[in-house]
Amino acid sequence: MSPKLIRRLALALFIIVLLGGAVWWAKRPKPIAVLVTTIDQGKVESSIANTRAGTVEACQRTKLSTTAGGRIEVLAVKEGDKVKKGQLLMKLWNDDQQAQSTLAQTQVETAAKRVVEACTMAGNAEAEAQRQSALAKQGFVSGSREEQARADALARRATCDAAKADVASAQARVSATRVEQKRTVLYAPFDGTVAKIVGEVGEYSTPSPPGVPTPPAIDLIDDTCLYVRAPMDEVDAPKISAGQPVRISFDALPKQSFPGTVKRVAPYVSAVEKQARTVDIEAVLDPAKAPAKLLVGYSADVEVVLAVREKVVRVPTSAIREGTRVLQAAADGTLQERAIKTGLSNWEFTEVLEGLSAGDKVVTSLEREGVKSGAAYVVDEKAKK
Repeated sequence: MSPKLIRRLALALFIIVLLGGAVWWAKRPKPIAVLVTTIDQGKVESSIANTRAGTVEACQRTKLSTTAGGRIEVLAVKEGDKVKKGQLLMKLWNDDQQAQSTLAQTQVETAAKRVVEACTMAGNAEAEAQRQSALAKQGFVSGSREEQARADALARRATCDAAKADVASAQARVSATRVEQKRTVLYAPFDGTVAKIVGEVGEYSTPSPPGVPTPPAIDLIDDTCLYVRAPMDEVDAPKISAGQPVRISFDALPKQSFPGTVKRVAPYVSAVEKQARTVDIEAVLDPAKAPAKLLVGYSADVEVVLAVREKVVRVPTSAIREGTRVLQAAADGTLQERAIKTGLSNWEFTEVLEGLSAGDKVVTSLEREGVKSGAAYVVDEKAKK
């Protein structure tokens, strides 16, 4: 073979290799852009949260109505007023009951005067009976006269006792009229704030009969003592007990959470139609770190902290695949699947007991297409920014 032919064959082979390399380069798998995070050490908590929104409640709240119906004569407060225990809130028209009370009091006074008269006469009759008895012993009066004086004394003593009973009866009528008057007035049972008033002066106020949900006349709350009631899934209820720490957040105060503790766990399960069975818990805020102003009725979420681990190796929970596996971003530019053993976990971080060390890099963008073990990768710097 001539040197010229050899040169031509070598050139052709070089061109073929070059073309093959170009085709391979064009068709090679492109590295997948992924988000990675570096494993570090820190705190991991195990916690559970309420299934539906909780509510800010007042420790004391009462919806007051008079026990008798009638026309509103006095509204002594307005919505938003601060009131003291025992302060008059509302009074219905009760002139007829006041007249009955006045009449009963007059009858007490009249009966008392009759007592004075009857008992004075009884005392005189008893003294006369004793005198007649002494005279009869001396033979100055007959036995029948003595017996008559004794009978008259007994009769007048009975009249005195009857007069006293009339006084007691009249006083009972006075008490009864006062009770009736109390059925038409409302007094504050504790210090608080008037939240709502139903009715105006001159309108008729109707008490709520059994089984009929009539709006109360006055809604009184004590907003100096508040707590949060929140429903927890029944499967989580055995994990919760009074005294456990919680974090409380409010829709009205976004991006903030406040520490507190579990005050009470309901001893029964609530079954709401078409919803999961839940157990209500009550949580109170740490007074030193509570927000300055909360309104009764605010919606709130309660996260109960079950356990805490400090300074442990942790991985973002979003980086864990099914079967407690992660994709490690290896130094050779490929993704390698690693099995790990986990400990405490929440929605943000999971404790790693085995399989990873601080400083390892894992993929957090598992939802991206092509992210799998063995795939080449590049770090998505744009998404990180």
